[in-house]
Amino acid sequence: MMNKVEELSPTVEVNARSLFGIDTNMRIPAFASRTEHVPEIDPVYRFQPDVTMAILSGLVFNRRVAIQGPHGTGKSTHIEQVAARLNWPCIRVNLDGHVSRLDLVGKDVITLREGKQVTEFQEGILPWALQRPIALVFDEYDAGRPEVMFVIQRVLEREGSFTLLDQKQVIRPHPFFRLFATMNTLGQGDALGLYRGTQRLNHGQLDRWNLMASLDYLSPNEELEIVIARVPAMASPAGQETVRAMVALAGMTRKGFSVGDLSILMSPRTVMSWAENLQIFGDLKRSFHLSFVNKCEPTERAIVGEYFQRCFDQELFEAEAVPIRSPAGPPHAS
Repeated sequence: MMNKVEELSPTVEVNARSLFGIDTNMRIPAFASRTEHVPEIDPVYRFQPDVTMAILSGLVFNRRVAIQGPHGTGKSTHIEQVAARLNWPCIRVNLDGHVSRLDLVGKDVITLREGKQVTEFQEGILPWALQRPIALVFDEYDAGRPEVMFVIQRVLEREGSFTLLDQKQVIRPHPFFRLFATMNTLGQGDALGLYRGTQRLNHGQLDRWNLMASLDYLSPNEELEIVIARVPAMASPAGQETVRAMVALAGMTRKGFSVGDLSILMSPRTVMSWAENLQIFGDLKRSFHLSFVNKCEPTERAIVGEYFQRCFDQELFEAEAVPIRSPAGPPHAS
């Protein structure tokens, strides 16, 4: 007899063309109701067709899908928003340096049972998710520790079971368990030093990902539309011109970041924050300082100021008063 978890499965099918606006007749399994692990729907989210097709193929055909691209492009959000519209439970795990093998596999913990201390095994996120209809997303996949990556390698196979050695237990994946990953690099390391902490991935590990999708930033017009949808106060003709200049400036920071002129860039999220902060402070320069400039290294702010001048035709930083030394007395400001 199946347990309650095993009985959970998609009960309806939806048309990908009507739901995501992409050119396909693919029918996608979906859940009839939302549960606690289903992400919230972002009504203004824009789906990139190729990446959306890769994600949907992963859900329908149980393919392992990795998405690569610069930070701030919405790689993880893309997976979440697909899942949200299908009521598909989705869990994200950030593979930072603090995630250990025990976090993934599980460990023995001491608990109280009937007033006595007993040792019990507490399963980690991987065996827990494997037994459920969940889309598990490993964020920052190229930053994972080697011992963690080898734990993941076995379940990358489509029907890959997972062995808990200490428990002498073999866990077979739920029929609707799905696995995704996001990464900034292509798994070959970061030669330019833009994403510190990433590393080269084992070729056998990379080879087990069935689909590799690439996600870049939205076009300027699409980004403009999303910012205005988020901040309707900017919908006037003057507001749209301001947002257009904001988006152009963001594009310059991304190019500057890619060539090493800047150590940080403006993601679409930063542009939205700038537009929102402009409504709070009512001052373009002040809101820009609080949204982005103050995050930059002091040596890089002149470059950002140049970008601002080119986009808004005004100086970002006020010119400092230059002392004038009089021959007859102490210096005084002009």
